[in-house]
Amino acid sequence: MTERTYLDHNATSPVRPEARAALLDALDATGNGSSVHSEGRASRAVLETARLRVAGLVGADPRGVVFTAGGTEADTLALTPHFQRGEAPLTCDVLLTTAVEHAAVLRGHRFAPDNVEILPVDNRGRLRLETLDAALERHQAEGRRVLASVMLANNETGVIQPVAEVSRRVHAVGGLVHTDAVQAAGRIPVSLPALGADLISISAHKLGGAPGGGALIMADPDLRPAPVFGGGGQERGRRAGSENIPAIAAFGAAAESAAAAVESEQRRIHALRERLEDALRSVFPELVLLVGDVDRLPNTSSLSVPGVPAETIVIALDLAGLAVSAGAACSSGKVATSHVLTAMGVPERIARSAFRLSFGWSSGDEDVDRALGVFRRVLPGLLRRRAAA
Repeated sequence: MTERTYLDHNATSPVRPEARAALLDALDATGNGSSVHSEGRASRAVLETARLRVAGLVGADPRGVVFTAGGTEADTLALTPHFQRGEAPLTCDVLLTTAVEHAAVLRGHRFAPDNVEILPVDNRGRLRLETLDAALERHQAEGRRVLASVMLANNETGVIQPVAEVSRRVHAVGGLVHTDAVQAAGRIPVSLPALGADLISISAHKLGGAPGGGALIMADPDLRPAPVFGGGGQERGRRAGSENIPAIAAFGAAAESAAAAVESEQRRIHALRERLEDALRSVFPELVLLVGDVDRLPNTSSLSVPGVPAETIVIALDLAGLAVSAGAACSSGKVATSHVLTAMGVPERIARSAFRLSFGWSSGDEDVDRALGVFRRVLPGLLRRRAAA
């Protein structure tokens, strides 16, 4: 059987041992966290311990943590026109976002289409701040409050956005800021106070927790987005439904583990990525590194073999034992031209051949060695087929 090498952590990361143990312990317990008996109080203690740990990952007040079923739900909860701060209503008239956001933001918001403005990015995938300034000036002059949603790090390219600067500019005109930090949390140090955002979304399975856990975190615990659905008043009335205690327990354990080693892991993973990129470009000059000279996540490489369809590359590597992705792995298994690369102005021939490598907490030097071996076996044949086409 072919030995497998997994380099698709941006799609999902293997469950950490600490998270698995916490999940199994929670499964063995009985009790609803909203019940007042001993079993219920024990579940509530597990829930609140996880809340502290998840808040600690991003330097937030645990009272601002709302547990969800994942990053997509967290984004949907955040992106509403209707908020309360304490008892006072707060309405946002327009959503500003970028052309490179995850589909959970581009399609998962609760604004009317006419009240959404998508801002362009430059050829490295970074928001053009001058277009943000122009939009803010225009909406302020017309009396509209803005909710801006700008991802911290891109899921396909790893490019990091200037969220702190976005927050400063949006707050200057009385708006709110949300950032999707699903890919960044646990991979680079993330501080909600330093970012200045009002709301931040994170997901458990990207950092070694179990699937089915996520969180929307408010910098101000008194800020309340309108719930997506009503019910029993869990999560301080912000997300109805009995909490998924096992997934949340695993989330908390994974968050604590990731936070404890985030800086050393950042350096370690960066070194793995650089070794693989350098070796690949040395052996295969035909490879294009799509975002090599911009601040990006330490674990992410976006590459292209122009003229060879991305689907062909992914399947050939998979058959040889290497798991990678083409674009975002959240698109129901579809392989299509990336909207992210299109927004960056990447030529169609290159964009249609783009694929992503992403390392994670379980990656090591042996993964780099095996991946290089797979590329040396597979790419020459793909390049010959391209030349003969």
